[in-house]
Amino acid sequence: MEKHTMEKGKFYITTPIYYPSDKLHIGHTYCTVATDAIARYKRMCGYDVMFLTGTDEHGQKIEEKAKAAGLTPKEFVDKIVEGPGGITDLWKLMNISNDRFIRTTDDYHVQAVQRIFKKMYDKGDIYKGAYKGMYCTPCESFWTESQLKDGKCPDCGREVHYAEEEAYFFRLSKYAKPVQELLESGTFLEPASRVNEMINNFIKPGLEDLCVSRTSFTWGIPVDFDPGHVVYVWVDALFNYTSALGFLNDKYDDYDKFWPADVHIVGKEIVRFHSIIWPAMLMSMGMPLPKKVYGHGWLVIDGGKMSKSKGNVVDPYKLADMFGVDALRFFLLRTFPFGSDGNFSNELLISTINTDLANDLGNLVSRTTAMVEKYFGGTLPTEREADSLDDELKELARTSRDKYEQQMDKLQLHLALEEVFKLIQRANKYIDETAPWQLAKDESKKARLASVLYNLLECLRISLIMLKPFIPESCDKAFAQIGACEKCSSWDSAAVFGALPADVTVHKGETLFPRLDMEKALAELEKMNAPAAPKFDPIEPEVTIDDFSKCDMRVCKVLSCEAVKKSKKLLKFKLDDGTGTPRQILSGIHEFYEPEQLVGKTVVAILNLPNRKMMGEDSCGMLISAVHEHDGKEQLHMLMLDDNIPAGFRLC
Repeated sequence: MEKHTMEKGKFYITTPIYYPSDKLHIGHTYCTVATDAIARYKRMCGYDVMFLTGTDEHGQKIEEKAKAAGLTPKEFVDKIVEGPGGITDLWKLMNISNDRFIRTTDDYHVQAVQRIFKKMYDKGDIYKGAYKGMYCTPCESFWTESQLKDGKCPDCGREVHYAEEEAYFFRLSKYAKPVQELLESGTFLEPASRVNEMINNFIKPGLEDLCVSRTSFTWGIPVDFDPGHVVYVWVDALFNYTSALGFLNDKYDDYDKFWPADVHIVGKEIVRFHSIIWPAMLMSMGMPLPKKVYGHGWLVIDGGKMSKSKGNVVDPYKLADMFGVDALRFFLLRTFPFGSDGNFSNELLISTINTDLANDLGNLVSRTTAMVEKYFGGTLPTEREADSLDDELKELARTSRDKYEQQMDKLQLHLALEEVFKLIQRANKYIDETAPWQLAKDESKKARLASVLYNLLECLRISLIMLKPFIPESCDKAFAQIGACEKCSSWDSAAVFGALPADVTVHKGETLFPRLDMEKALAELEKMNAPAAPKFDPIEPEVTIDDFSKCDMRVCKVLSCEAVKKSKKLLKFKLDDGTGTPRQILSGIHEFYEPEQLVGKTVVAILNLPNRKMMGEDSCGMLISAVHEHDGKEQLHMLMLDDNIPAGFRLC
């Protein structure tokens, strides 16, 4: 195998690094399972594979979420990445075979990024300026007014806010022409449909220089020669692919061996970053470019992309627990064309498991091994009797590997699986054509019966080799059931019909994929996904209507909002309460909201409370919020009204 590996050479494949603002969902799992299947396939073929995944842990959104949770940013990301049920646990559960896992908070990555930033600065490709424009905190993206869609972020559809700050910029415009030529080469970015999108939507309108540092938050890698700045996501996150190999750091030493990457697997929403910004920065650094960026589609539910912020995500832990890891892996890669969007549904999941795994594959394994045990005590005799009826099946078995290989090398995973199931379905048909149960009744046809069962075992062996990158644990179980040794379950042996010993011994084991009752499974899923009933504080003692009427609650407009110096919790509001004189109210909600999020909002305040001093400032009233406890943490939501309601209106 070592010699074979040397002949094949290296293969470096990556997933995107995931943003740990919350637990990952089935869409992230789809990307990582697909990358894992490709990595396993390449290892099986004899390549020396490096498979990298990881987490992108810096940024304003993490800083804000950590503050709301009462944690430091590092504590917050540690919990999501390495805590129980976190990202690393999910990848272990899903049998992901990554060779390395990078966190952008790792010291060696920080060291590399600071050195890279300085090199581009010294070259003149990074310069100091000032940014003015619209910013989307969840996407960590800056947008011009013309790029906004209905005044909102064009990527996620959420609110943006105006940001103005000193920043460093990367001369992206300098590399527009070479990046366009790279995209037009036809091999760098796939599927091909993504190429025109990048050129027409981003390059031809004119690439603007890119903001690569921030001063409005602190959770990031410091620019070591200008400590007021932190390195922004483009440099920090993208260079994970090289720092994980030891580029400009002392952690690893195989950059020269594995770089450039053979393929970056990314979701289509970050194709722009990987096919325009990433090659431009590599050009600036004088580094080789990755061979391919592949932008896969989204899993959509109810017509829209799954998103943690939308709350429409599907939990992979629950599905894996109910249906099994291999069944979930298989469904994701069998059902959806890798370069296109796919409509996820529980009905489709159950149907795919029943049709392909329980009926086609599962029945072929169980029927074949059961017949060998029943008719020959588990061990086939060596006598054989061939028939012309066998020829078509054998030819299909001999040629399946090459067809599968062509599709796998094009990253058409669903089509590769289609080739496997052509063989499995043909083998099931062969059982009906040869009727082994009839042959078993005639002692003179034992040799013919042995041939039929051996042919079925061989079709299974070849099919299982091709399925192993997708459902590795189930294939290992099935190899043991059909008596396939390590040598005859290798990639090379899949091109040969007849690799199993003539006197092979089988062991009918447990059913690999039991058939599911659709109605019961759907009911169980509905029960599993039902939200827990929230716990509320008990109702306070009764008050009279006269007591309630004493509270003067009015609609107010937020004119300005700023943090109170030396306070971690207080925000100072200037409000239009309809009287013509701005009103000042202080509120301890800074751990839940940033000041710029609240300017211009329509809120509710009690105005006739006695004035009081807070941190030396007057507070003339109280803002109304909804408060509850979730996972042991207080959660607060400020009461906001329709902006069409004028200031001064009274609530009753």
